[in-house]
Amino acid sequence: MATEIKAPVFPESVADGTIATWHKKVGEPVSRDEVICDIETDKVVLEVVAPADGSLVAIIKNEGDTVLSDEVIAQFEAGAVSGAADTQAVQSAAPAQVEQAAANTQAGAAPVVPVQDQAPAVRKALSETGINAADVQGTGRGGRITKEDVASHQAKPAASVQPLSVAVGERIEKRVPMTRLRKRVAERLLAATQQTAMLTTFNEVNMKPIMEMRKQYKDAFEKRHGARLGFMSFFVKAATEALKRYPAVNASIDGDDIVYHGFYDIGVAVSSDRGLVVPILRDTDRMNYAEVENGIAGYAAKAREGKLSIEEMTGGTFTITNGGTFGSLLSTPILNQPQTAILGMHKIQERPMAVNGQVEILPMMYLALSYDHRLIDGKEAVGFLVTIKELLEEPAKLILDL
Repeated sequence: MATEIKAPVFPESVADGTIATWHKKVGEPVSRDEVICDIETDKVVLEVVAPADGSLVAIIKNEGDTVLSDEVIAQFEAGAVSGAADTQAVQSAAPAQVEQAAANTQAGAAPVVPVQDQAPAVRKALSETGINAADVQGTGRGGRITKEDVASHQAKPAASVQPLSVAVGERIEKRVPMTRLRKRVAERLLAATQQTAMLTTFNEVNMKPIMEMRKQYKDAFEKRHGARLGFMSFFVKAATEALKRYPAVNASIDGDDIVYHGFYDIGVAVSSDRGLVVPILRDTDRMNYAEVENGIAGYAAKAREGKLSIEEMTGGTFTITNGGTFGSLLSTPILNQPQTAILGMHKIQERPMAVNGQVEILPMMYLALSYDHRLIDGKEAVGFLVTIKELLEEPAKLILDL
């Protein structure tokens, strides 16, 4: 008897989703808990898995269709799959994949996994590079391709010079639809510039004290806590202390009301293949440096794999973004509404600085604080940024709560 496969129950902040990929066709055998469909929302990609061994008997929502929370997307029949279904699945495979699979079997190599069964990040990498999945030797489990396999294949020199597929001088265009996440990010950034009185103030911080402390204790820190000591934990803790002193920077505007938050949930902007995401570190005032570093590292790994949940990216009272990772020397970050401020970190660069009447070469970083002038006055914004500067240049104050 056929059962209904439904879309997951979306949180209140997500209205609907889009069928991104069907990994299985009608009649194709499916194992229990195997991913059969990806649903892309404004924030994350949700995986729909098979409830039991069996096969799809009908697909109701096709790729590109919009689905609502808990809406029926397919019909599924549990139980052993007949040999006819297996034959149909084999016959539906691309000829090139079948031939490649046969060649690999004869050679004793791992079987070729069809491109539709690869991970979403791998499919995206194959699409962007134009590489045929059958040409890549997969090193993952069951012969699956990893992103590293795609990168390694792309880096290989061509066996022979191939003729140009287009005439010299011809200009090429490629048109692809925006993902839901990219569209949502674009909408939010545009809204922030149109609906807030956004202003940015700048300062610079001498990173030498933090760098010396990190150099001295990073090995012992990693040995004790199992976490790499980076710069982000210092910035998160400094920002948390500054937020305590300037509550308006930790507030938000709701209609005609100002909401002052009595907690400190700091979002850390992370770049992923699908776009910019901002997972939230909850209650940073209660976290130690190791917990901050482990939290950020865990979120970064999840972002690369597309495994961040909606709950992990919902909320937040303040955001930190680090453009210095990509070499940015100075920028004006855009607010992450409904938050009223965002801190931008940048590249550490040695510059000649005047210190007590002498010129010294110091590792300096520009800091940028974008804020909503409707709520935060210039005095508060500048004071907030100066507080972060002072805490980072004298980390003993940060550690001793001075």
